[in-house]
Amino acid sequence: MMMLVNCSNCHTPLQLPPGARSIRCAICQAVTQLADPRTAPPPPPNQYNHPPPASSAAAAPPSPYNHAPPGPPPNAHGRKKAVIVGISYRYSRHELKGCLNDAKCMRHLLMNKFHFPESSILMLTEEETDPYRTPTKQNMRMALYWLVQGCQPGDSLLFHYSGHGSRQRNYNGDEVDGYDETLCPLDFETQGMIVDDEINATIVKPLPHGVKLHAIIDACHSGTVLDLPFLCRMSRSGQYVWEDHRPRSGIWKGTNGGEVISFSGCDDNQTSADTSALSKVTSTGAMTFCFIQAIERGHGTTYGSILTAMRNAIRQAGSSGGDFGGGAVTSLISMLLTGGSAGMGGGFSQEPQLTACQPFDVYAKPFSL
Repeated sequence: MMMLVNCSNCHTPLQLPPGARSIRCAICQAVTQLADPRTAPPPPPNQYNHPPPASSAAAAPPSPYNHAPPGPPPNAHGRKKAVIVGISYRYSRHELKGCLNDAKCMRHLLMNKFHFPESSILMLTEEETDPYRTPTKQNMRMALYWLVQGCQPGDSLLFHYSGHGSRQRNYNGDEVDGYDETLCPLDFETQGMIVDDEINATIVKPLPHGVKLHAIIDACHSGTVLDLPFLCRMSRSGQYVWEDHRPRSGIWKGTNGGEVISFSGCDDNQTSADTSALSKVTSTGAMTFCFIQAIERGHGTTYGSILTAMRNAIRQAGSSGGDFGGGAVTSLISMLLTGGSAGMGGGFSQEPQLTACQPFDVYAKPFSL
């Protein structure tokens, strides 16, 4: 049976294998020593908001994910942090063509449009040479802990995922449709998937008042993959109503006062396209492409305008074979990437979704990162 212990440096919860007397943290690489694993104390309930003690911080190597940007120290509040995951599953039967492109383009958007410091963006892709930055299940878990750890009022956090998503039967009755939604890490065939309950517990529930988290999930079956309580159900005519997805058990799936808003590639029972039909240059996830395009073309006024623009773009691509002209996004992808790859042609059908921890006025609320 696995035990949870806190990293002696950054306080990230670590799974301690049976009989182990030490464990290395994949986030800060500090080694936590235990005289007897059976006596390890449980992690404190407020693990997300406690900075590491000064003594242990001085003794341990600096976190590779937490380098300070150049210049004066940043303000205590108003920090921007992002985790971007792009998984191609290369050399496997699950290979996707556009996910690495999605990750690169999202990083470019965050840095140049929304002024996220490069040092505050954690990239997990197969192109990373650091073994702790490959998108394995354990590294993804650690990255999500890092994203919310120590967050304070005024912080803006973002999680972008482009890769495979799936679903599995839910047996505790907390899903409206009877299924848990999942993300598929690079090693999901041997280590398993990351279930929406865990994602919710890791990056949604701990958020304190004044912290904002955006999730952009480009994957199949991703409509409610953050398990947020409310989903914006929109008709093709643009009319919308907020759908209550709170579990019948009464378990609260919202935050500890913070704000979470998620855009996802499709409904829980739909699939998301990996295609070259939109960019005309190379393969991308349809949802990521349309999200960036909505921002670049000036449709990012409100959350509702972004959702409408994304749906219209995907609907147009599905009906006309993706006949999109040039523009900011195509230029962006051309600048970042070379060559082209054959993806799925026109004819795909998916409906991006918007979910939130509180539905009131989110649709009409001004969008900001």
